Amino acid sequence: MYMIFRCDCGRAVYSKKGVATRKCVCGKTIKVKDRRILAIVEEAVQASDMVRELQEEKYGGAYFTTADKVPNKR
Repeated sequence: MYMIFRCDCGRAVYSKKGVATRKCVCGKTIKVKDRRILAIVEEAVQASDMVRELQEEKYGGAYFTTADKVPNKR
């Protein structure tokens, strides 16, 4: 079983059930039991698909471009 949750930076992350901590790509170490669980799935493939969907939902679809064409959202 895998649990999907969000880091403080907003990124969706998954971890195996029973794991105490997980490190996000932003560098923060997350205590899993303190997080609100968004979903629970059986397999790692399902977990990675769910994380991808949550990321696209929040940040839009994945696309490749050059840095000068990326809109500045600040």
